Amino acid sequence: MSKRLACWMAATVLFTAACGSGGDAGGSAEPEVITVQHILIGFAGSVPGKGITRSRGEAQQLAEEVLKRAQGGESFDALVRENTDDSAPGIYKLANRGVAPDPTQRLFARDAMVAAFGDVGFPLEVGEIGMAAYDPRNSPFGWHIIKRIE
Repeated sequence: MSKRLACWMAATVLFTAACGSGGDAGGSAEPEVITVQHILIGFAGSVPGKGITRSRGEAQQLAEEVLKRAQGGESFDALVRENTDDSAPGIYKLANRGVAPDPTQRLFARDAMVAAFGDVGFPLEVGEIGMAAYDPRNSPFGWHIIKRIE
């Protein structure tokens, strides 16, 4: 094997380990199952069947405010009750890709939810709070403020 080929192979292995290629380079694989609680902040027309009147800009401002309050230690349960455009308590148990959902246990497939929901929820540590921003493709109902509870 040429020195150049050996260097290229070594660089490829290091790049793959550092940047990831579906593997678990850092020992922090996503969990198989999580439980999250969330607050949905929608805007007019974003959540079917809801009479939301706020504009998209107002929804974004409210979502950022509620996220700050949640990260500042306010009761997440209270924030859900006060602010969600979903139904309280907004708790969902999600099965990661490759794990069978179980409707009898209210365990939903990650891919059955909007993409941003799982993309934010699965990397969170228990007790950590994150936000999935509105995106017409990945989070079409508005902003999701997500707290991992299990």
